[in-house]
Amino acid sequence: MSHASRAGAADVSSPWTSAVPAGTVPRAPADGSGRPRAALVTGASSGIGAAVARRLSAGGWRLILNGRDAGRLCRVAEHAPADVFPADLARPGAERRLTRFALDRTGRLDLLVAGAGVGWAGDFTTMPPRALEEVVGVDLLATLRLVRQVVPHMVAAGSGRVVLIGSLAGTVAVRGEAVYSAAKAGLGAFADALRYELRGSGVGVSLVVPGVVDTPFFDRRGVPYRRAWPRPVPPERVADAVWSAVVRGRDEVYVPGWLGLPARVRGAAPGLYRRLAAVFG
Repeated sequence: MSHASRAGAADVSSPWTSAVPAGTVPRAPADGSGRPRAALVTGASSGIGAAVARRLSAGGWRLILNGRDAGRLCRVAEHAPADVFPADLARPGAERRLTRFALDRTGRLDLLVAGAGVGWAGDFTTMPPRALEEVVGVDLLATLRLVRQVVPHMVAAGSGRVVLIGSLAGTVAVRGEAVYSAAKAGLGAFADALRYELRGSGVGVSLVVPGVVDTPFFDRRGVPYRRAWPRPVPPERVADAVWSAVVRGRDEVYVPGWLGLPARVRGAAPGLYRRLAAVFG
């Protein structure tokens, strides 16, 4: 079950700052320094990332938005005033440039929401090598490289949170999405391991695990979503889960919440789960 919207096809490497309309400055600072907390959101051109940007902006956060489609990214920034950095994070060095840009604009990063993602559906044996590299590169490697750049600054500040947008496919695996499932499973394991490493540092790690989300993701992966169940949820519901993870310091959030059940069944009775998945998966 896939979740995220692809950030677009354009690879634009030069950032610029969006104009902040009058009257849209965050209402109140979120810390004691007299300035709002700062968040970096990737995959913010549309779908989940755009919804997260709007939710954080409404909560008074200072935003840096990244995506691959410069035009759509700027349109999102019109409704969630932010600095924008259009770039393909799978390109070498893009994560370093983005981190420098964010710190230059805000002076600190209190939150990273890693929402960039792409998908591909079909039999693994027919998957083009280029698509395999792209899914693993965008969904896993680019996120790991960006977190590696951002986390040391949070540790030095003694506070911060990383929110990774996973997928139910990474928890229970989905037929026809073998590589996507593998990439998201890797992201989930990374979230757990990094959380253990950062314990006591003041930096938290959250994994938000959506099922099916109503975004352009399915159109762009080449195969539309045809299942009658579960029904797609709006991206705003995932954004609310991100907000909950940040405000409440939650380690893991499923969207919708009942999707945690198949994950628990798989963990408690893997043989039973596999027999059911062979029939219904």
